Amino acid sequence: MTTRTIVHFKSTALKSGLRHHLLSGLVCLFAMTAVHAQTPVPQVTGPLPVSEASYPFGAADHTLQPQDLSTYGYVEEEYFVSGEANIYVWPARGQLTVRTADAPYTTRVLVRRPANEADFSGNVVVEMLNPSNLFDLNIGWAISHEQMLRNGDAWVGITAKPISVVTLKQFDADRYRALSWDNPLPLDHADNCEVTGRDTVRTTENGLVWDIYSQVAAWLRSTAPSNPFLYAEADSVAEHLYGWGFSQTGSFLYTYINAVHPEVVKNNGQSLFDGYIVAVSSRPAPINQCAPRFDADDPRRPILNAGVPVIHIMSQSDYLSGIASRQPDSDEPGNRFRHYEIAGAGHASPDELYWGPAPADLIQAGREVPPLSCNEGPRSRFPNKLLFNAALAGLDQWVRYDISPPKAKAIRVENGEAILDEHGNVIGGVRSPYVDVPASTWNGNSTGESFCRIAGHEIPFDNAKLKALYGSHSRYVEAVTRSVNELVAAGFIVKEDGEQVIQEAAQIQDRFE
Repeated sequence: MTTRTIVHFKSTALKSGLRHHLLSGLVCLFAMTAVHAQTPVPQVTGPLPVSEASYPFGAADHTLQPQDLSTYGYVEEEYFVSGEANIYVWPARGQLTVRTADAPYTTRVLVRRPANEADFSGNVVVEMLNPSNLFDLNIGWAISHEQMLRNGDAWVGITAKPISVVTLKQFDADRYRALSWDNPLPLDHADNCEVTGRDTVRTTENGLVWDIYSQVAAWLRSTAPSNPFLYAEADSVAEHLYGWGFSQTGSFLYTYINAVHPEVVKNNGQSLFDGYIVAVSSRPAPINQCAPRFDADDPRRPILNAGVPVIHIMSQSDYLSGIASRQPDSDEPGNRFRHYEIAGAGHASPDELYWGPAPADLIQAGREVPPLSCNEGPRSRFPNKLLFNAALAGLDQWVRYDISPPKAKAIRVENGEAILDEHGNVIGGVRSPYVDVPASTWNGNSTGESFCRIAGHEIPFDNAKLKALYGSHSRYVEAVTRSVNELVAAGFIVKEDGEQVIQEAAQIQDRFE
């Protein structure tokens, strides 16, 4: 029996309801089944209707700081995406194999795009929605929506873990009834292991996410009538897809790039994604929910030879614990890579909550509302968007024109500890006026509930210290302006964000009185 026949037989058995008993032996016998040859385009339902009573969880106009996307010429649409996904094993680089083939799934996808094709840049940021709070957080949008909106970029967010589906169904059982991430293996199967933690159960399978991510990308590039990027064209006008992941989904992207991406390229003849931004994560996620976590020295850990540009970003909250993820920058054609560490930035910023689901919707979904403050005060307001926006713009330049983004030094560490300047701010890393012309000490870690340990906090300088450092408010603004101009020229801040930084500096005159 050939591999193709095995896969077809398994798929047929799945659909007939006999998968648990007829195929359990075949799953083990053919554990080394080859990966599918071509990424299929999934079935898509939508865009789903929206009303006052039924709307997408996390919709832009139902966040803590609501957005009316129509004022930017954008539309938001929600879709259900259905298909069959393999569950993989990944014992070593280049050895991705199918453990369980063709498991049915249905997940949801949010799309935010220009309403008119003429306003569309051709760029689509494709984000696996972060489930670390047990619900979907659109952190990529939260951080970089200003850059996407002013550039005409689109954003696509994918529900990427079964625990988030639970939340969606608790929020609106009727709207999200069709969603499913069922584990194709029965509870008594040897490969359906015992699991621990609050976000994983044996009846669902986290490892469906890899093929879902590929298949959504295939849909966005396809001529399927449901593709939101056809506009009035016969072909998709989505020119460049950029994978984006943050924290837990940054680890998902680590795994996707190192394990799945090479097989996708091999079997499709090209990459589905043109580049990646992997943020505040230092190692891959397990390939399936029974696979062990990765050790610091695991050879599968570094991001190497992806064939498309990869930008890896760490914040001040996590660079020290993830120091093993440091690897050299590269401009080699098959290994284009940048590693950045943002001096002063927090990992769990308030932005992810400002543009996350509204508290009332979280309560309706049975989830706790994450706190905006920690024991030391409010979550750090450090604008990590400065580097993320520049990185997104730089990634696009790298892809389109082969213009390499700038290189930056790492945050200085000696004997396992950060080296601080006279103001208590770290030395090295990607700089900004907030640390080079400081008015505060920026801490990457705090104490308290939820994710306070990686939220960070700000300790503003008192008025006497500011006057001693700069003499006057006007001189402070001049110093900030010089710093902004240098960083814009170097490619670490985009011009529009630099103008906002200068405006903010101009508005704190009272701190010099």
